[in-house]
Amino acid sequence: MIELTADFPVGSVGHSLMQLRGTWHDHVELFELDGQPLSEDSKAGSPGSSPFENLVYIDFDGEVLKLTNVHLKGRQTSAKTFTGRMRDDLLVFDSLGPGSYENVGISGGAGILTFTALSLDKATDVYMEPDFIIITAPGRRTRHTVLYREGIAIRTLTAKGKRLCETTDSRHSMDPRGNSGAVHEEPFQSEIWKHLV
Repeated sequence: MIELTADFPVGSVGHSLMQLRGTWHDHVELFELDGQPLSEDSKAGSPGSSPFENLVYIDFDGEVLKLTNVHLKGRQTSAKTFTGRMRDDLLVFDSLGPGSYENVGISGGAGILTFTALSLDKATDVYMEPDFIIITAPGRRTRHTVLYREGIAIRTLTAKGKRLCETTDSRHSMDPRGNSGAVHEEPFQSEIWKHLV
């Protein structure tokens, strides 16, 4: 059982983040808007083939979140880390890059989170991918995203995850980066909004 380091009301952002802590194995598939499977994705922030698998490390100490996705199978090995902190009972992500929108984590009730733009603007017109996360059972979660480019929905992504362990103290034995080294990378920064600055 995961020991909580902070008390959050059931259904709050912080409570759901506490339930997500640990190391996860995700099976990820991409789809056309009508549900037809996609075998290749050229429009995403991380283009590549589908399906694929990720290791996901989620650290949350009650204030600061560190989340790292590592391509495990089906795509070239790479890792992306996203960071944020609690502010006014919401998760506020650190900047995704120059000119980016403010990305926040909000609650849809107990065990349901959405990572999305706080407001729509020119940056969200360039690229936005709201991320809907649902804890479906102890140690199980589903993550679903919708990719928007130039304000138009392009495709969806669905990841079904199983928690491998409740800690992120070290790299998992399946991590293609090897056993040594930090779990998290430097926070990811994109250049796709730079022209807005």
